[in-house]
Amino acid sequence: MVKVTVHGDFKHMEGFLKKQKEHEFLDRLDKYGKMGVEALKSATPKRTGKTAESWYYIVKKFEDTGSFMITWCNSNVNITPHGRANIAVILETGHATRNGAYVRGREYIKPALQPIFEQIARDAFKEVRR
Repeated sequence: MVKVTVHGDFKHMEGFLKKQKEHEFLDRLDKYGKMGVEALKSATPKRTGKTAESWYYIVKKFEDTGSFMITWCNSNVNITPHGRANIAVILETGHATRNGAYVRGREYIKPALQPIFEQIARDAFKEVRR
């Protein structure tokens, strides 16, 4: 006859497994962040290519809720007499020129990211169905 006696709890093991799962989740978000950057680079109107090459992303965890957020950003900013102008935003929304003309914007950010959002939703649905 074999007798097994266990003392204590699995607190350390559960903590380890939770960290591994969170790390795996962060890796997935990193993958989506990179996919978004590539999509935005290819969709950004190019004259010099500086704005297209200025995309990056940040993954943030909210400790209070345990939720995560991916934010795509563009660092191409011009200083004007009226303040700072993010070039990616003015390409999207339009802008006035020095001589008073107006350059219409071209919607490119949402259409570029929409397939990434759909992929995230599909992957999340697969996880829920497991």
